[in-house]
Amino acid sequence: MLAENYELIESIVLYLGLFCLFVLMGFAVHDVLKKNNVPLIGRVVAYGVLGLGSLGFIAKGIIEIFWLSSGI
Repeated sequence: MLAENYELIESIVLYLGLFCLFVLMGFAVHDVLKKNNVPLIGRVVAYGVLGLGSLGFIAKGIIEIFWLSSGI
């Protein structure tokens, strides 16, 4: 296999791993919030922070795709 294929596989595995970590963090946060009877505003803030963190990684991936396609 070529080095390009290794880089593609590495990036796919990296993004799948990050996705799995964010899903597991979401489950952990949901469990903690549910067990401690956190009010609605606390849940919104906790899920919002987790969501903004995942959106940051998505934005990084999109920016990376644009930069690679333009040759930077």
